[in-house]
Parts: sequence; structure tokens; C-alpha cells
Amino acid sequence: MKLWGGRFETGPSQVFEDFSGSLHFDRKLIFADVQGSQAFARALAKQGILTENEARQLGDAFEEIGREAQSPDYFDGATDEDVHTFVIRKLGEKVGALAGKIHTGRSRNEQVSLDVRLYLRASAETLLDQLAALMGELLTLARKYPRAVIPGYTHLRRAQAVLWPHYLLAYFEMFARDFERLQQAKARINVLPLGSGALAGSGFGFDRPAIANDLGFAAITRNSMDVSGDRDFALDFLYCCSTVMLHLSRLSEDWILYSSEEWEWITLGDGVTSGSSLMPQKKNPDSLELIRGKSGRVFGDLTSLFITMKGLPMTYNRDMQEDKEPLFDAFHQTSGSLAMAKAVAESVSLNEQKPALAAEESWVVATDLAEELARKGVPFHRAHQIVGQFVLESIKSGVNPSNWTPETLSQFSPEFTPDMARLLSPAEGMKTRELPGGTGPNSVAAALQEAEARLAALSSAA
Repeated sequence: MKLWGGRFETGPSQVFEDFSGSLHFDRKLIFADVQGSQAFARALAKQGILTENEARQLGDAFEEIGREAQSPDYFDGATDEDVHTFVIRKLGEKVGALAGKIHTGRSRNEQVSLDVRLYLRASAETLLDQLAALMGELLTLARKYPRAVIPGYTHLRRAQAVLWPHYLLAYFEMFARDFERLQQAKARINVLPLGSGALAGSGFGFDRPAIANDLGFAAITRNSMDVSGDRDFALDFLYCCSTVMLHLSRLSEDWILYSSEEWEWITLGDGVTSGSSLMPQKKNPDSLELIRGKSGRVFGDLTSLFITMKGLPMTYNRDMQEDKEPLFDAFHQTSGSLAMAKAVAESVSLNEQKPALAAEESWVVATDLAEELARKGVPFHRAHQIVGQFVLESIKSGVNPSNWTPETLSQFSPEFTPDMARLLSPAEGMKTRELPGGTGPNSVAAALQEAEARLAALSSAA
């Protein structure tokens, strides 16, 4: 069945049919298409184009299509051009010629926009729930080891000591920004396009705010030409997915390293790891590697639609059919990765002694010493040189920070005083970093409590 054709003497060639058909992927929109069409039937009744009985017949038929579409074989053998023509054909099988009235005053351009918005709105809600769940799991993992000390890194070199909860809260902040971005994207998605027609607005006096209210949209679009060619809301969604995946990939990279034999900081559960077909001893972090790998797919989805849209003239062009597969894929991969990351976080156990020993054996205390000298009046540039020389001499001599005593420390340089030996312990130096956002124990405890309150507020707002 075609929604067009009177202008043509012959039908499309088979090669064009095969090339342009989209039912094999846009079938994912069937529930959105049914929901939007039910609302449009009600709007047609308010315009007097449908009787109340006709609107009820159409609504019941759409309801039946929605139920039937739950079956995995519902589309078997279908050769329709797209999901919209498929639904109309199914509608015709149920209500006959009445099905022809459903497109009165409605263009497929606005119908597609509506369906995609309904799909993405639901997808955004799913991702928001999953983000909140992962953030909650990170806070739970932080609470399990509240005083664990680990080295923080720059350039993948041990830099300064931090608390394990402080490290996890850094990822919490990343995902909190993702949550905020996704809320903003959802707000731009949640705008009703119906009533825009193909590009010039509908010729029927639909009550657009009433239709928006019927479908749960917060607002209506402002310009019919913009609506016809707009996929900014889809790009917003793809960008949100991309940043989520970027942050998941970074977390995965950390935990792949930290669970390796070279680090041995964390242990991953058997349920999120796999073995080797050849090497019996292996326990591989495949779940995290797959998350890291899938991030590239989602970045590609964003790039794909960006490039599709960049050269299009005003209003609708068929190129825009290419928006759907990237959207479907990005949602699928991001949702799956969030679920996997939560399962990994649930399985993680921290081997507290390993990172603590790494911090104690390294020179993560160097900045603490230099800053203490500065507090005692030594110009920081000079303090930096003194501590740098102290570290160099220690490394040459094979001496760790813990090997120094108050006496030997003060003998190294007159600027050092015996009381500064306390700062040779990483946990002691962290106590100087109690400003908001720092890794001081009291600051981190307050930040953890605040994060839990923020998460509760975010979850209720989602």
C-alpha cells in the first residue's frame, strides 16, 4: 500500500523499492506510530472530520495493532515501504475504507518527527533511570571502602594520594553531567510537531496545545518549516549517548588496568569476566572491553547523522530517513553498556592493601611536603626544588618515604623540620585538603553525603 501515487503513471521500480524501503529498521517505531495515530484520530474527531463512533473504531483498531505488534513474528512477510504504510495497511484490514481518513491533514513528515520524538522520549527516560542506577552503585562501592587510600594519576604516573570514594565521586560527577544533559535533550525532544503539515502548516484548525497535552508533550513547535527539516533533537540525543559512552569507556579503561596483575587493586566478579580457550589461568575483563569498544559505534552514530544533516536544503529531504538506524543503535548500545557497567560495579571488590602500598612506596607525598614548606614561609619555587632534590636522592638511594625519620629528614635540608615527617604518610597529607571538592577525609565524607542527596533528587525528577 502507498500513501501516494496519483501523480504517477507507473509504480516505482523494484530496485528503487528495495533501495528506499525502511520497514526492516523503522518497525521499531510501531508503538510510537500507533500512539501518535490514536491521538490524531481524537484530534480529527474534534475537527468534525471523524464522528465520535469513527474515532472510537479507529482507536480500538490501533489498540489491537499495538497488542498484535508484541508478537515477534508480526512483521513476517511484510513488504510495505515503511512502518507507517504497514500500520495503515493493518488498519485497513480492520476498519476498511475508514482507514483512509486517518491521514486527513497529516503529512508523513510530521508523523515521522512525532514517532521519533515519542521513541526518543521513552529512550531518554530509560537512560536516565539507568544512569541513576549506576551512580547509586558507585556510591555504594564508595561506602564500602570509606578510608581506602589510592594513588591518583596524571600522565598515568603516580601523582598524589586520594581516597577511593573521592576517585569514584569523580565518575559520579561525570555521570551527573550526563544526566543533566539528557534531561535537557529530553526537554527539546518533548515538543509536539503535529500540525506542521509537510512544511507549511496544516490546512485544518487543529488545537495543537490540546494534542500536545493528549500525548504528554510540554510544548508545541513554533515553525512548520523548521519542523520538517529538524533533527537537532536527535543530534542532542546522540551527543548525550556519546558522552555517556565516553565516560563509561574511561571508567572501563581504569578498571581494566586496576584489575590486571600489574595493579591488582580490584577484583572483578566471575559473572562479568570470561576465560581463554587456550590459557586456563586467564580471567579477562571482556565486559569492560566491550563497553570500551562499543563507545566507538556510538560516536560513529553521532557522526553519521551530523554528516547526513550538514548539507541539506530547507525542510524535509529523504536523506533524513538515515536518522533512525543511528538512533536505534546508539540507544541500544548505550542502554546495554549502562546495564553492564552497573553489573560490573556490583561485582567489584577493592584489595585495599595494594593501592595503599603503591601510594606508600611512591612519592605521592612530594606535593604535601612542598606545600608544608611554603606554609612555613619558604617560597614555593624554592620548596619545589628542595623536595625535588629530596625525591631524587631517595630514588638514587633506593629509599622509600617511610624509611625517612624525623631526624634524617631534618638532616637532609635545614628547611625540613622533624614534625614534617608526618607528611611522609599519604593519609596524613590528605588531611590538608579539606576544602570543598578536595580529597580530605571530612570533605569527601560531606561530598559523599551530598551526592546521595543529589541522586535522590535527580531520581525523583527523572
